[in-house]
Amino acid sequence: MKLTSCLERALGDVYLLTGKECPFLLRDLLASDELAQVFGRSAMDVLKVFLGSPSGLNLRNVLWHGFAAPQEVPPKYCAMMMLLTAGLGQLLKSYLQQTHVALAHRPFATLTNLEDLVVFPDVAYEVLSVLEEVLKKSTFILKVMLPYWEAALSKFQAHRFADCAILLLMQLETGLRNIFAAVNKCPKRLLTAEILAKHLNDGQINQLPLLLGEPAMEFLWDFLSYQEGPRLRDRLSHGEINLPEFPKEAANQLLAFSFVLLLRFIDEDLLSVLKEKAGVEALISLAQGYTARCHPVSQLKKQVLSCEETIRLWPVLPVPEGAGTEAPRPGGDSETDACSSLMTDVVAELCRHVPETRLGPRGSDGLAPERWPRLLRDLCRVRVRTLFCPRVVLEVLALLRRIGAGCHIVSGQVAASAELRHRQWEDRTLRSRQRQTYLRMTRSIKLLSPVLYLILLLITLELVNIHLVHGKNTLEYQQYLRFLKSILQYTENLATYTSQDKNKWGETVNLTHAALSKIWTFSEKKQMLMHLAKKSTSKVV
Repeated sequence: MKLTSCLERALGDVYLLTGKECPFLLRDLLASDELAQVFGRSAMDVLKVFLGSPSGLNLRNVLWHGFAAPQEVPPKYCAMMMLLTAGLGQLLKSYLQQTHVALAHRPFATLTNLEDLVVFPDVAYEVLSVLEEVLKKSTFILKVMLPYWEAALSKFQAHRFADCAILLLMQLETGLRNIFAAVNKCPKRLLTAEILAKHLNDGQINQLPLLLGEPAMEFLWDFLSYQEGPRLRDRLSHGEINLPEFPKEAANQLLAFSFVLLLRFIDEDLLSVLKEKAGVEALISLAQGYTARCHPVSQLKKQVLSCEETIRLWPVLPVPEGAGTEAPRPGGDSETDACSSLMTDVVAELCRHVPETRLGPRGSDGLAPERWPRLLRDLCRVRVRTLFCPRVVLEVLALLRRIGAGCHIVSGQVAASAELRHRQWEDRTLRSRQRQTYLRMTRSIKLLSPVLYLILLLITLELVNIHLVHGKNTLEYQQYLRFLKSILQYTENLATYTSQDKNKWGETVNLTHAALSKIWTFSEKKQMLMHLAKKSTSKVV
C-alpha cells in the first residue's frame, strides 16, 4: 500500500516536468502522454495492468479500499512492483540526462490544526490491552481481516503511526462497507457502498448514518472528507504525507475512535464488563459527545470567536497624548452621532432575537458593551446541525464566512495602524496631515469597534438559524443573498479604507452609516433568518 502511494506521488512529480496540473486520479495519470513521453508507452501499459485499471489487477484500489485479505495478494506481485519501480528510476535517469532538466519534488502536505481535532486522550496501556480482547470479539471485524487489526495495534505500539493509520483506515472502510450492505439490505452494493452519503443512488435513505449516529458520522467526515479537515485517507493514499513524520495525535484519534466503534458490535454482557476497565467509559463518553470541527459551521464559529478576541484588545490600544488640542474635522461629530444612533437601533432589533437566557442585562440604549464578548461566546455554543447540509445552507455559510474574514482583516489592520501611528506620534515623525489622519483614526476606532461587534452578532444569529433558509422561496432567497453580499461589500471596502496604504478613516463613517442603513432596512422587512425563527416559533405556539 505504501509503495503504491509513494509511486503515485513520484509519478506526479515526473508528470509536472512537462505538464501543468497533475491529474487527481491515478488511472488518468498513468494514461497521460506526459508520462509516456518520459517512460515510454509500454512501461505505462504494464503499470496500468498492475495499478490503474479495473480491467487489470487494480492493486492500488483493491488494497486501499480494503478488499484484499492477508495472503490474497501474492508476494510475486509485490516483487514485480518493486522491480517496476526500480526500472522506472533508470528510465527517468536517462530522460533527465538527455533533456538536461532537474526533477523537483512537491512539498508534502502538512496536517495543520490537529489540536482542534484532538478529542480522545492518549490511548493508554490499559486500553490497549482491552482493545486486544475486543478485536477477537467484535462482529465489526471479519475474521479473515483480523491480522490487519492486530498489525495496526502492533504498529501503534512500535510508534509506526503512519502504518497504524493506513491499516486502520483500510479496515474501517471494510467494516463499514459490510455494515452498510447489511443495514441497507443491498449485498450487491458491497463494492460500491456510499458509506458517508445521506441517500443511496436509488434515492433511499442510507441507514448506516442512522445506525452509527451523528457523532460517529461527524468524526468520519472530519477526518476523511471535509475540505478543511486532514482528509487522512486521501492524503495517505495519494502519497501526500511524509510517512515518517505522520503525527501520533492523528493515529491516536483514529485508534480511539476505532476502539469505541468496535465496542458497539460486541455482546452487551461483555460490554458491561469492559466498561469497568480503566479509561473505557471515558472514551465512550467522549465519542458520544463528538461534534464537527472541520465543517463550515464550526469554522465560522471559530472565526467569530477569533475576531472577537482581537476587537476586545482595541480599548487598550495606545492613544496619542495631547489629542484634544487638535481641531476635529468639521461635521465629523454629527456624522458619527448619526451613525451611533442608527447603530443603537440596529443592535436593539438584533437583541430581540437573542434568547433571554443568553442576553443578560441590557442598558437603556441596548446591550451593555461588556456583554458583547460573552454573548457571542454563548451563541457560538448553540449546536447547529452540520451533517448533510444542503447546497443553499453551504452557500449562505460561505458568504457569512467571507463577511467574518473581512471583519478579521479590519480588526487586524486597525490594531497594526494604531500601534504604528502612535509610535510615530511619540517620535514626532508625523507631518501635520498625518497627525490629522491619525486623530481621525482614533475617533473612527470608537465607532468601528461596536460596528464590528454588531456584524459578528448578526453573523452568529444567522448561523444559529441557518437551516431556516429552506423557508425562503426563490425570490426571497435571492434577495437575502444580495443583502449578505452588500454586507460583504461593506467589510471589503472597510478593509480597503483602513489599510495603511489608503488611511481613509474619515470615509469610514459614511461607509458605515450606509451599511447600517441597509441592515436596518432589510431588518424591517423581517427577512433575516432570525426573523423566520420567530415566525416558526409563533406557528408552533
